Amino acid sequence: MLFEFRDFVLDEAAYELRRRGDLIKVDPKVFDMLAYMLRRPGQLVTRNELVQHVCCNDASRLAVGQAQYTGLMTERGTFVDDLLVHKLAEAHYFLVVNAANREKDFAHIRLHNRFAAQVEDRSDAYAQLAVQGPRALAILQQLTPVALAPIRYYWFTSGPVLGVPALIARTGYTGEDGFEIYFDPAQAVRLWEALLEAGRAAGLVPCGLGARNTLRLEAGMALYGHEIDDQTTPFEANLGWIVKLGKGEFLGRAALEAQKRTGVPRQLVGFEMVEAGIGRDGYAVLRNGAVIGRVTSGSPCPTSGKNIGMASVPAGPGFEPGAELDIQIRQRTARARIVPLPFYKRPR
Repeated sequence: MLFEFRDFVLDEAAYELRRRGDLIKVDPKVFDMLAYMLRRPGQLVTRNELVQHVCCNDASRLAVGQAQYTGLMTERGTFVDDLLVHKLAEAHYFLVVNAANREKDFAHIRLHNRFAAQVEDRSDAYAQLAVQGPRALAILQQLTPVALAPIRYYWFTSGPVLGVPALIARTGYTGEDGFEIYFDPAQAVRLWEALLEAGRAAGLVPCGLGARNTLRLEAGMALYGHEIDDQTTPFEANLGWIVKLGKGEFLGRAALEAQKRTGVPRQLVGFEMVEAGIGRDGYAVLRNGAVIGRVTSGSPCPTSGKNIGMASVPAGPGFEPGAELDIQIRQRTARARIVPLPFYKRPR
């Protein structure tokens, strides 16, 4: 079953993923979206000096076989993109970026390559399928001799899936356990169909981008163009944990050091609607009738049954959990209450 990017279908898709295991895929009627999921860009980079220079997290802490969430930085300490860095070998890295930013990211990395590193865009050489949910391990295990249970969160290994060489990573963008697998695009349909068959008895269903967006919102995960962009720093997006100022020089370090010292002008908060309505992306946030911020992401929350969202608001007192805000919904305002992030944590 394929799920449209519509609220009433997103609820069902997201709820099903929380209960069991699901493949993440998009409606094949939309070719660009299909390419996005099945050809999620990856770039091979050698020499860790370049990775350290363009990213804010500390790749030197990675062991071979470990992955890391990080930010690709501008000189101002804002996001060019967010991405995953996989350490394939010493001084050999596999970067997974947002498909919409593929060309921009590659150009940015090359522009700042003063380390004689070899950088190659291998996006067209990889397909990606994500198997997410409580039963993801059991379903995927049927198709590979690789022992999946020992793979820790944000670690990966290489091995065959249905006989196809693949990189198998215990990562995801849903707040659930699961795996993202990278392999030859020519095998994508065969692996897709085999995974659907392997998971049929467990209730495996395909999910689209809309369901995935609801899931990452519940988990409090940022989306480029919403919570993060080239005007937003990690500290302003609750992502200060990926900034490692102590690692040495990197793009945006001076700006981030200054912001950490002086404080952020804005902060990201979670909210749930108190009055009827959905605080959609881009809606104005008000207090005492004055616009003070904007909704970065908003949607119904299938897990709790509430309408939730994240918003960028001024830093400082008055925006603690329990404080109330107004959301401009078309021609009216509706009351919302600030709540802690994330909205959902999976049972361990």
